[in-house]
Amino acid sequence: MAAPRFHLLLVLSLALSLCLFPDTTRAQLRQNYYASSCPRVESIVRGVVQNKISQTFVTIPATLRLFFHDCFVQGCDASVIVASTATNKAEKDHPDNLSLAGDGFDTVIKAKAAVDATPGCKNKVSCADILAIATRDVIALSGGPSYPVELGRLDGLSSTAASVNGKLPQPTFTLNQLTAMFAANGLTQADMIALSAAHTVGFSHCSKFANRIYGFSRRSPIDPTLNSTYAKQLQSMCPRNVDPRIAINMDPNTPNTFDNMYYKNLIQGKGLFTSDQVLFTDPRSKPIVNKWATDSKAFQQAFITAMTKLGRVGVKTGRNGKIRQDCAVLA
Repeated sequence: MAAPRFHLLLVLSLALSLCLFPDTTRAQLRQNYYASSCPRVESIVRGVVQNKISQTFVTIPATLRLFFHDCFVQGCDASVIVASTATNKAEKDHPDNLSLAGDGFDTVIKAKAAVDATPGCKNKVSCADILAIATRDVIALSGGPSYPVELGRLDGLSSTAASVNGKLPQPTFTLNQLTAMFAANGLTQADMIALSAAHTVGFSHCSKFANRIYGFSRRSPIDPTLNSTYAKQLQSMCPRNVDPRIAINMDPNTPNTFDNMYYKNLIQGKGLFTSDQVLFTDPRSKPIVNKWATDSKAFQQAFITAMTKLGRVGVKTGRNGKIRQDCAVLA
């Protein structure tokens, strides 16, 4: 009974997502949206992104993760960038967002300032679109695929910490939980597996995976799906009572390159989170992991497809959004 019941939940979840996020966005979003109002917007943003990356590599995973966290909560509307006020606790201050690196926020804010400083562009480009462009750029500039970005999003009119509850995947998620959460945003299981590869340039704090290397179960102190040599390396980098500010690369082999090494690592038992390794240990997702580990072009195309679909989630149009003058302020 469990499998049919789960499939029914998926269907209901997808139907709900279509009600919450009707597919009117494709008519609103288009390439070269700013061709007449701010034709150089993409080159302006890219310049800022390149400069930020030259200052710190963290810009790459920080921006990519910021986009994902934004789109999964109230849609791709830059609401995650909004700062809390005395009367409103914003999305960015929810516990699930406290680990978002400041360099992602800084990239968008600096790119917005550069765009608005360009004659004719002031208050013409949304923070949500700038984040979408910057995300494509950090991927491409770290060795990943470049792709045309659909534009035309407006910025959201609200941002609350409460709205984040239950909307973001957790490191301990099973394949069923991951699939259901992505389905709720109109994304397939294949899209989820492709987007998970963003961890090829990410980093994590030790507390997020400590349960896998210390006291995993009565039978095994270490998660048996974790490569034993890798587990010992993780223990040396993340000893008990480690400084909570310590973070390590999620990809132990090519941490500064956006590539398909993520899938090769999973095959070797080197997925850092339970939610990473499950993509290989579960027979339903294992074939895709095996394919993308050996076929970089197929992975890149799947990633482009998934990122494009992610960028359409919950897009604000008309009176449901605005172009913020300051990305961190709703007014």
